[in-house]
Amino acid sequence: MNKIVECVPNFSEGRRLEVVDAIADSIREVPAAHVLDVSADADHNRSVITFVGSPNAVEEAAFRAITVAAKLIDLDQHTGEHPRIGATDVCPFIPVKNVTVDECVQMANNVGRRVGEELGIAVYLYGEAAKRPERKKLSAIRRGEYELWRQQVATDPERAPDYGPAKATSSGATVVGVRPFLIAYNLYLNTKDVSVASEIAKAVRFTGGGLRHVQALGFLVEGQAQVSMNLTDFTKTPLHRVQEMVRREAARHGLAVTKAELIGLAPQRALTDAAKWYCQIDDLKDDQVLEIRLEDAMSQDFTPHAFLEATGAPTPTPGGGSAAALAGALSAALSQMVGSLTLGRKRYAAVHSEMAGLLDQATKLRDELTTAISLDAAAFDELMAVWRNKELAEEEKALAIEQATRNAGEVPLLVARRSRDAAEVAMSVTAIGNVNAVTDAAAAAVLARSAVQIAAMNVKVNALGLQDQDLARTWRQELSELEEEVERLAAQTLSSAAERGGF
Repeated sequence: MNKIVECVPNFSEGRRLEVVDAIADSIREVPAAHVLDVSADADHNRSVITFVGSPNAVEEAAFRAITVAAKLIDLDQHTGEHPRIGATDVCPFIPVKNVTVDECVQMANNVGRRVGEELGIAVYLYGEAAKRPERKKLSAIRRGEYELWRQQVATDPERAPDYGPAKATSSGATVVGVRPFLIAYNLYLNTKDVSVASEIAKAVRFTGGGLRHVQALGFLVEGQAQVSMNLTDFTKTPLHRVQEMVRREAARHGLAVTKAELIGLAPQRALTDAAKWYCQIDDLKDDQVLEIRLEDAMSQDFTPHAFLEATGAPTPTPGGGSAAALAGALSAALSQMVGSLTLGRKRYAAVHSEMAGLLDQATKLRDELTTAISLDAAAFDELMAVWRNKELAEEEKALAIEQATRNAGEVPLLVARRSRDAAEVAMSVTAIGNVNAVTDAAAAAVLARSAVQIAAMNVKVNALGLQDQDLARTWRQELSELEEEVERLAAQTLSSAAERGGF
């Protein structure tokens, strides 16, 4: 069961793009975390980064991004149109797939605690993660922005953070929480008069008597008045309704909406709902949209065409190391399947707790081994790039080759370790899992054994190129133990499967 969480942190920097890039790169460095969008605005002096991944990966990536932002952004020097209280101003987690709100709340607490303890930054929890009802709304925590917070945090009990010290630093405070999908949507007017945009924003937002699930403020951006909005639940207050209300309010002042702006990402349904309304196609079905129909059709084909094409191409990567990681990931996935087919069945109620733990292990192993598919290719490409680099001095090149060789060996070594772990999970799943899927559990053990064997070959080849022969010997010794252990695990698993399956 693949778990996906979205994280959309907002950073108080939109002018120094090198800072925004550094923050985004810190997220990209985390395996299984994928940056989907980076949006920077100079007038607001704010950037929004959208990324997704497994819960563990998203937690780690969020912490790294907050760490980099704290080092590179000084709130004492920051000015911009958008309200803010910290370098990482807000960091929300959004459940996307197979993840509950409660799990995201736990993630918010994990990240908040770590930021407070390790970085010494005051952290407030908001939204579904709020510990105090008055802190559910972000605006309540950010009241008075950084400048007022800095004056009050050490003396006002109401400003005491949920994690971290009640102490002002130039990093400000970070607000971490859990919320549903939010659409950041801006509408520009044909005027420079920001007071009109503010008046329209007041009329549109819920707290001003306007539309529920709409937050709005007026700004001056690039010489135009802007109504900047957050739509906190587009399913109840749709995009087109907001658009039309702003349009009507603008018309009262003899103005018009000149353009709209989407910040970050929006769910497809929000856009198709708007298209249905404006085009008056009330009975439009999602599968009448060509791209949706194509996606549905393609999703029925489980063949990994892209990986097979890349492997068969006349390039050295992806190669055997990536294939080993894929085999290990498939092993873990098969154990996941057997676990899912076991949980919830009355016949296997006695092993529910044990199987739930095995399922969790299999999920984590699959995530890590899946990430290693690309990591192995990247490590080999890095080694080749160093060998081909003619600009490095001889001594510098030798050191670079040694480090790149070490990296190229450590990735398949990790694959071997985790694949051994996958074999162990497969053995346990075979022994207690749904008997109708016992051959799938046995297949998981065989795949894990193959993954260890293939990965071991890659490590041994890289060991030959190491100058550090002590490390090479350590690698070989560990590989010998891993190969011996995975053989034993596979043999036991096959024997157990044959006994339970009657073949």
